[in-house]
Amino acid sequence: MELEAVDLKAEMQRIGARIEARLDALLAPAQGDRGRVVEAMRYSALGGGKRLRPFLVIETASLFDVPAEMAERAAAAVEMIHCYSLIHDDLPAMDDSDLRRGRPSAHKAFDEATAILAGDGLLTEAFTVLAHEATHTDPSVRCRLVAELAEAAGQAGMVGGQMMDILGEGHPMTLEQISQMESLKTGALIRVAARFGGVLASQNSDIVATLDQYGRDLGLAFQIADDLLDAEASAEDLGKPVGQDAALGKATFVSLLGAEEARRRAGDLAERAAGRMASFGPKAGALQALARYVVERKG
Repeated sequence: MELEAVDLKAEMQRIGARIEARLDALLAPAQGDRGRVVEAMRYSALGGGKRLRPFLVIETASLFDVPAEMAERAAAAVEMIHCYSLIHDDLPAMDDSDLRRGRPSAHKAFDEATAILAGDGLLTEAFTVLAHEATHTDPSVRCRLVAELAEAAGQAGMVGGQMMDILGEGHPMTLEQISQMESLKTGALIRVAARFGGVLASQNSDIVATLDQYGRDLGLAFQIADDLLDAEASAEDLGKPVGQDAALGKATFVSLLGAEEARRRAGDLAERAAGRMASFGPKAGALQALARYVVERKG
C-alpha cells in the first residue's frame, strides 16, 4: 500500500536522522592543523538537506533486506559526493552563491581555499567508506559500488554535466541538450543511489535495471521541479538564492517549455517512476510516494 504524504515525511525524517548519525561518526573531528578542513567537511555534510539520495539507497536496500550498517555506509558515501558537489557549485568560479541550506555557503563560513579542500575531502572520503569491508563482506561488491559511484560523479556523470552547464550560460540550448545535461549533472547521482540497493543485495541485472529506470525518471522529474522552484519560490522557502538561472542566462525546462508544460511533464515522469516500483509490492510504497513528493515539494 502506498504511503500517505505524512508517513513519507516521517520516514524521510527517520532515515535522515540515521544518515546524520552515520555521517557524524564517519567524519569525526580531527585535532591539529588538519582539523579546520574536517570542520568544514562536517559543516557542509551535517545538519541540513533533504537527504534524498541516501533515502533512495536505504529504501532500495530495504527491498532486499540489506543489513542496516551496509546500507547506511553506502548511503553516507553517496551523500558525501552530493555535499562535495554543493560546496564546489557555490564557489565564486561556479555559481557564486553565498547561501546554502539556509546558512552561509562553505566558502563564506570558512574561506575559499578551505572550501575547495573540504569538497575534495568529502569526494575522496566517500570512496574510503565504500572500500571498507564494513560496507560489504564481498570485495567484488565493494569494487562495483566504487566503480559505479565514480562513474556517476566523474566526467561521464556529474562533472561532465556541470561542464555542459557552464558552457551553456548565455547560449541557446535545445530541450534535448538540457535533458542530456541534467541527466548527467543531477540525474547520474540519483540513478546510482537508486541502483545501490540492488547492487548491495547482488540482485540480477534486470532488477538493477528497473531501479535504474526508476532513478532516471525520478531524477528528471526532480530537476524540472527544481527549475520551477528557482523560477517561482522564494529564497526563504529554498534556503538558497533563487532566480539564478535567469540571471546567468541559462536555458531551463521552464524557459523552453513554460511553467505549465514543465509541471505536466514532471508529473508524468513521477507517475512513470512510481509505476516502475509496482512489481516490488508494498515494500516499495515509500519509493512510490517519493516520486510524487519530488514534484509537489515547496522547497
